[in-house]
Amino acid sequence: MLAWIDRLPIAVLVIAALTLGLAPFVPEPHLWEKLKLLASGDLVRAIDIFDLLLHATPWVLLGIRLVRLGRSPQS
Repeated sequence: MLAWIDRLPIAVLVIAALTLGLAPFVPEPHLWEKLKLLASGDLVRAIDIFDLLLHATPWVLLGIRLVRLGRSPQS
């Protein structure tokens, strides 16, 4: 079911996570800002929820890819 993730190069996922996942960088990474809103209970607007999903997706994909890489049988 998740075999398509195994075909994604880790380098591409790292670059996506560091650019899209953290942009804009100033005054603080956007993902960090949205996570703080979520923790404080202030993440209520639809655009903010969409923004959190957009910026978190590369990090989630990278995490899944690394977990699957660690669990793959070694040849």
